[in-house]
Amino acid sequence: LVVEVAAGANTRAHTHTTGRFGTLPSEYATPLALALTELVTNAVEHGLAGKEGEVEIAAERDDDHLAVSVRDTGSGLPEGQVGRGLGTQIVRTLIQGELGGTIDWHTLVGSGTEVTIEIPLRYIDRDAG
Repeated sequence: LVVEVAAGANTRAHTHTTGRFGTLPSEYATPLALALTELVTNAVEHGLAGKEGEVEIAAERDDDHLAVSVRDTGSGLPEGQVGRGLGTQIVRTLIQGELGGTIDWHTLVGSGTEVTIEIPLRYIDRDAG
């Protein structure tokens, strides 16, 4: 899936996804979708502000975990700035609070930001469906 997202003056983001999320119950899908929307929005509005770049969402899933990363080719995070904004607090609440997962932000030297999420899939009823 390749989507072009336009935002702000002179900002152009090309997005793509790799991997698979699999089927998730709404208790997982809804908070995950909200968190990913916030992360992609932040990547476009802050990381790629005023320039053209890439945003990739990569998913890997096995029976017990779902790992998702959101990478951009933007300017990276300023030192000490992770966790100060409302969007970051919302993402943390969704991933850590509602899904019992972990989230980590990394500046990729010279090439943007990567946010990694890992969610344990312990609540999915494997006998259903």
